[in-house]
Amino acid sequence: MALINMNHPSNRHPKYVNREFSWLQFNSRVLSEAGNPRNPLLEKIKFLAIFESNLDEFYMVRVSGLIEQETSKAKALTPDGLTPSEQLAMISEVARSLRSEVARVWAEELRPTLAETGVALQPWDALDSSAQTALTEYFQGEVFPVLTPLMIEPTLTFPFMSNRSLNLAVELRDATETRWARVKIPPVFNRLVAVPGEESTFILLEDLIRQHLASLFPGVEVISAHLFRVIRDADIEIRELEAADLIDAVEKTLRLRRFGDPVLLEVEATMPSECERILMKGLELDDQDLFRVEGQLGMEFLWELARVNRPDLKFPAHEPVRHPSLEEPKNLFAEIAERDILLHHPYDSFDPVLAFIGSGATDPAVIGVKQTLYRVGSESPVVESLLTAAEEGKQVAVMVELKARFDESNNLVWSRALERAGVHVSYGMMDMKVHCKLCLIVRKESTGIRTYCHIGTGNYNPSTSRLYTDLGLFTQDPEICQDVTELFNYLTGLSRQANYRKLLVAPVNLRDGIIDRIEREIEHAKSGKPAQILFKLNSLVDTEVIDALYEASQAGVVVKLVVRGICCLRPGVQGMSENIEVRSVVGRFLEHSRVYWFENSGQPEAFIGSADMMRRNLDRRIEALVPVSEPSQIEYLRDHVLGAPLRDNQQAWDCSPEGIYRRVPSDDASPLCSQTALMSVATSANR
Repeated sequence: MALINMNHPSNRHPKYVNREFSWLQFNSRVLSEAGNPRNPLLEKIKFLAIFESNLDEFYMVRVSGLIEQETSKAKALTPDGLTPSEQLAMISEVARSLRSEVARVWAEELRPTLAETGVALQPWDALDSSAQTALTEYFQGEVFPVLTPLMIEPTLTFPFMSNRSLNLAVELRDATETRWARVKIPPVFNRLVAVPGEESTFILLEDLIRQHLASLFPGVEVISAHLFRVIRDADIEIRELEAADLIDAVEKTLRLRRFGDPVLLEVEATMPSECERILMKGLELDDQDLFRVEGQLGMEFLWELARVNRPDLKFPAHEPVRHPSLEEPKNLFAEIAERDILLHHPYDSFDPVLAFIGSGATDPAVIGVKQTLYRVGSESPVVESLLTAAEEGKQVAVMVELKARFDESNNLVWSRALERAGVHVSYGMMDMKVHCKLCLIVRKESTGIRTYCHIGTGNYNPSTSRLYTDLGLFTQDPEICQDVTELFNYLTGLSRQANYRKLLVAPVNLRDGIIDRIEREIEHAKSGKPAQILFKLNSLVDTEVIDALYEASQAGVVVKLVVRGICCLRPGVQGMSENIEVRSVVGRFLEHSRVYWFENSGQPEAFIGSADMMRRNLDRRIEALVPVSEPSQIEYLRDHVLGAPLRDNQQAWDCSPEGIYRRVPSDDASPLCSQTALMSVATSANR
């Protein structure tokens, strides 16, 4: 899909791709999966819903920040040399193109195909009289009492419209005067309304409301109604240093998020220009902030559609397997004491992680549990285990990151529950997020006190463990456990730990640790020794790391990068990065694991952990990378976690020097989908 011409300002810098442009490229890859013939129909619909959620968040966070910079006349340029105004213009151009493609894919491909399979989304006029009568009764009995029309023209004050709200702008004629009212589509109801008497047939809630607008405005003529949608700034900064109470600051932030400044107005293409003018004036938006959408507006209902009970239209169910090291009915801690255990989710079951954390409640030998929590979800067996452990009298300390964007509310609820149970709860650092994924178990054994650790790349969330690819390491390595203990002291107390034995910790030694190892590969290459760098990560933005990789390429080091999302490095540029390959995989599971692998002259070294190569991860967050030391596990990381995506010819994309991604040509003779291959590896006898 061609999104932008190669001469666009986002491509003018010789060394770096613009961050926002690269992110838009990533979301275009997500959109492409909605048209991928290898994906089942309801999975295609899910990708369309993911695209919409991604784009909303992009506007709520990234675009809102650029608008703030532009308004404040900020003169700072991005590393690629673009001003905020240039980036906003580029985003508007590309996002409009993508949004038009979404409408086309839905209207021309997915909706008709759905109807052919017996899942139909019908307009009102296509329903028979008995269905219309039943739906009218439903509207009058349940929907009508919730609706509240508000005048928007003429009016003394423009009504507030909440973030991501879907609304109808209703044109009314009262005598000879034209007026405009707003009716919010209430989010307390599902957008998909089942049609009585018809299996798997639905009507959209807004179409039902539109059909019955006359009952909201008796005695007034309803001329027309047009959908619109408002996106607001949701990146409200939490100013801890100015707040006496961090919890109070987070609660205020959550309230403010609903009232952030508008950043985007999406309207149906049929909306009259007069109504557009009224809305833009009331929301204080410019032409650049207006999207006229052909076809369907507001794709959130696709999540409901994707949940329709049609297994034949979805991926075959995947059941994670028990890791072979944990198949024997042996004590988990005895297994960890014998060897490090590397888990790869969702291919490996998350149950051992839950059992590890739950041991605080079930194992009488456990005397202490320490845990970081970033995103745990609204229902969390992890937190339930911690609560039970505290009630059993165990020493439980939990570092809850309240600033995990869009999960603040869940984290507030859980932190209060933990405190009530007697857990020692801390809320991280004053000026940076705690993003590392750590759990430490302390046991009183016959030989004395022993500690065990789990360090991962993903959140302690069993739901996402089935949807995201992540890695986790169980270890009893004394130096790693001591590092983790001291890191917890740094997180919860006044420790100023400056040195770690084996962990790479941001912002202490992680940046230097990665750069030093890149420079070591450069020296190996110059000496004629084996030198190679393999990274798998979500985002590559930091210019210091990028420049080090360019230097490695110029020294002859082979560099292969699997980057899911943003990549500001330009691969394949002669004289700068001709030895660098960048690949992205978008599939049924969200690629979320981070691996940093170095050839090291035949003595490979590998790290896993929570950190991407972004300035925020390296300098403004608490992150941790742990070394993987077992040779077979280092080999598994190289051959499978990194090797499978690099061999993928079904779901992989290659990045050009211009930052444009193209799907890797499919090899029908030897097809290889990395995620399918990893499912097979997890169940293979020789794992």
